[in-house]
Amino acid sequence: MKASFAPAAAAASIALALAAAAHAQSDQTSDTKTVIKEDAKTVGHAVAHSARTVGHEVAEESRKAGHAVAEKTKPAREAIKEDSKKAGRAVAHGAKTVGKAVKEGAEKAKESVPRKSDEPQPKS
Repeated sequence: MKASFAPAAAAASIALALAAAAHAQSDQTSDTKTVIKEDAKTVGHAVAHSARTVGHEVAEESRKAGHAVAEKTKPAREAIKEDSKKAGRAVAHGAKTVGKAVKEGAEKAKESVPRKSDEPQPKS
């Protein structure tokens, strides 16, 4: 990664040194300015290319690392998935059992309470 970036950095340093030297001279010609501009442009393109190359290398390595982690954690993920399913089924079964018990208790309580008739009670 550093090896591909080093030539671009060296070229940029050279171009900047040339630009500084050319700027220091008072009798610059327009040809020198044009050459320096072109050199700076070339260096800029080289740096951009190197940065793009490094970025692609980093992305590829990150992708490989991500896949390796996913592959190594697959057994643990599968175990958690199965345990979660079992726990969900147990909770559902428990809720269903409690619901039935509450329903039966409510029915028994309802039966044990004496009903009032719909007819009004005679006043004494």
